[in-house]
Amino acid sequence: MVSPQGFALITGASSGIGEEFARQLAAQGWSLILVARSQDRLEKVRSELMSTHMGIDVVAIPLDLTTPGAPADLFQRTQAANLDVEILLNNAGFGAFGEFASLDLNRARQMIDLNIVALVELAHLYMQPMIQRRRGGIVNIASVAGYAPLPYSTLYAATKAFVKSFSQAMYEEARQHGVHFMVVNPGSTESNFFKVAGKSPFSDPSRMQTSAEVVRESLRAFDRKKSSIVTGTSNRLLIVVLTLLPRRWITATVGRVMRRAKVGAPETMEQWNE
Repeated sequence: MVSPQGFALITGASSGIGEEFARQLAAQGWSLILVARSQDRLEKVRSELMSTHMGIDVVAIPLDLTTPGAPADLFQRTQAANLDVEILLNNAGFGAFGEFASLDLNRARQMIDLNIVALVELAHLYMQPMIQRRRGGIVNIASVAGYAPLPYSTLYAATKAFVKSFSQAMYEEARQHGVHFMVVNPGSTESNFFKVAGKSPFSDPSRMQTSAEVVRESLRAFDRKKSSIVTGTSNRLLIVVLTLLPRRWITATVGRVMRRAKVGAPETMEQWNE
């Protein structure tokens, strides 16, 4: 990916996939805007990247994107500072395992606000200057969970299905204006996700990709102007199988597996938007 004069803005940039996007883009010469809740972790990543990669600028903006008006505030701050965003990486998000009826309603609303509302608002805001320049890109992080309804991860899977559908439709609209949309669908990945969502039958480290692997595949796909990518060979095979199976069979099987594993709600979600 060729680095332009502008910035790459990454949400959820203090850990996991977001932090790895920052590292790999910085190595390519991109200047960065890093957004997450944790100021200490953001500053740590910023300092490390600035000392490792000469000639780039790294701006850290601590912000809770679930706060009403936060996406607009972020856009106004970057515009006021003349930070031209050439690529937006909507990575921030979280999930939870457990029965929907047992989830805390405020946490459920936060999940929707972060996984969907903030993502849509940021895409809408940053698309406008991209359209004016007739260049730029927006990458939304969804999940293989968005390919099927998943009992005991009902809301998370539904939010990622929205992100997948929204992004694939936006690919066609945006390309008419010289803007490239892409959605990334990782499977289980070594990150903070399972610290937040809680353990499940899908959190076995031996089955996970690393964040570095996910990001390398994603950046290659972006360079090739792909509209969508499922990262990892095993995940791509899983998607093929899911498209062939009846939805009722999938939900019944996943439900049995999750109940057998006695999956419940996590004890804490304090780390979800670092």
